[in-house]
Amino acid sequence: MQSRRRGRLRCAAVVVAAGMIVAGCGAGEESATGLSDALGTTSDINPQGLEALREGGNLRLATTSYPANWNTLSNDGNEGEIADILRPMMPRSFEIDAAGQLSVNTDYFTDIALTSTDPMQVTYSINPKAVWSDGSPITWEDIAAQANALSGRDKRYLIAITNGFEFVEKVERGVDDRQAILTFTTPFADWRGQFAGNSSLYPKSVTSTPEAFNTSLVDAISLTAGPFVITGTDRAQGRITLGRNPKWWGDKPVLDTITYSVLDRSSWVQALQNNELDLALLTTIDDVKTVRGTEGLVVRRAPGNRWRHITFNGAPGSILADPAVRVAISKAIDRQGIVSAIQNGLVENPKPLNNHVFLQGQKGYQDNSLGFDPSAAAQELDALGWKLNGDVREKDGRKLAIRDVMYNDPTWVQIAQIIQQNLAAIGVALTIDTKPAAGLFTDVIQPGDFDAAQFTFQGDPFPLASLRQIYYYDPNDLQGNFGRIGSPELNALIERTLTELDPQKSIDLANQVDRMVFEEGHSLPLMQSDGSYGARTTLANIGSPGLASYDYTKIGFTK
Repeated sequence: MQSRRRGRLRCAAVVVAAGMIVAGCGAGEESATGLSDALGTTSDINPQGLEALREGGNLRLATTSYPANWNTLSNDGNEGEIADILRPMMPRSFEIDAAGQLSVNTDYFTDIALTSTDPMQVTYSINPKAVWSDGSPITWEDIAAQANALSGRDKRYLIAITNGFEFVEKVERGVDDRQAILTFTTPFADWRGQFAGNSSLYPKSVTSTPEAFNTSLVDAISLTAGPFVITGTDRAQGRITLGRNPKWWGDKPVLDTITYSVLDRSSWVQALQNNELDLALLTTIDDVKTVRGTEGLVVRRAPGNRWRHITFNGAPGSILADPAVRVAISKAIDRQGIVSAIQNGLVENPKPLNNHVFLQGQKGYQDNSLGFDPSAAAQELDALGWKLNGDVREKDGRKLAIRDVMYNDPTWVQIAQIIQQNLAAIGVALTIDTKPAAGLFTDVIQPGDFDAAQFTFQGDPFPLASLRQIYYYDPNDLQGNFGRIGSPELNALIERTLTELDPQKSIDLANQVDRMVFEEGHSLPLMQSDGSYGARTTLANIGSPGLASYDYTKIGFTK
């Protein structure tokens, strides 16, 4: 459950997007009217037929910083905001509806099928019309190069996620260059998500060598293959412009252009009011009220697929290296109090997210958390030798003081202040350390420059692949395990989960993984996004999608 806004993409399932999916506190229960608490069944995008839309137009959107790397498969580019910008331009294997149901994306593939179980083989038949933006065909070699890059076998590739490709033994040419056959060494449960959800297909020019994979898209994107292409970028001005792809073979897009402006998150609602944006994420009850009170704007809302959490740093020598200390601290954090403060008025029944794998409303979701028990937390710290000395505990002359790092956003700070109060009650000091969006992941989170870090994960209908990305621990291949926490037992359980093809058994195993993640004190989920967006009343076929994917050829403005 891919994301600097930021959000880290839980690829395949998660794109981790660093969390600016913020919700605010306050009164105003009427704002939550009609909002379901469950993800997986709804979207709110103002669906309209093409006959109701006017031809052309420019869709104006916001992002919090310019992309650090346009390759979202890489550690530097594995951010939800970058993935959002790329979605109108890159191939994905499946379309996803609001209920999370899949259908083959026929713009890119004529068929995708599990064609053998012993050994497991998946066959991708590529649409013969599908070409990259330079006119070259999309072929099995693009799939093969990406499978090799993400396999994890060559550590020079700085990948964000293996996405099941560690189980792919080989990729072969099928009946022609437009067909790829993937042969697996062992079954992989989430095989449908390898080029879907938060993961797209890149050209072999990006994935064939470690150097190209890591650095070729740092300054700009090269080949794309969607209804839109990059037509202009200005890093200094913070502007990215997409226009219609002249080589696009599918339905003609309604819009002429899509423009992304780099804006601090705090200015998004004002930009909506000033008619400078057409769609923006809302983060507080005041945002919602402002949009509802502005002529020409409307709130679009469906339960979001993104979730806030805290990641702990368990690297050797860190203040939280001992898992028992992390668990005790986790028990002292009042997550229900946090959610009630942040989402009151935005959600009918605010409650914490109690699972690292499944979102509320998804099949498999259950409460595996350890619960809020500050008395037990204090007793456990006493037993571990962390004794109160004044207001703060000490052990061997070291104070139990942690530094909580986050994007400089008022809601993240508010969450940290609540945690600060919770931990002070058991003798743990917490310092709030805010950072700008630019460089948050590349310079701070990835190197492990934190004791605790708050950011957002972005989920999709393929939650299992992110288990290895985030919770598997290999010191030589961290992927998204920024806290450097794990165990051989958890690694083995993750492997069992990923290779179990029986759907119910894989869900049961995934929940065992989730419980073990709680018991290791790896991280602490806080809340699922309420999914509120402000939009122009005339904007159609885009808004708050839930789990659904957008059809960018159908987005436009009503007549």
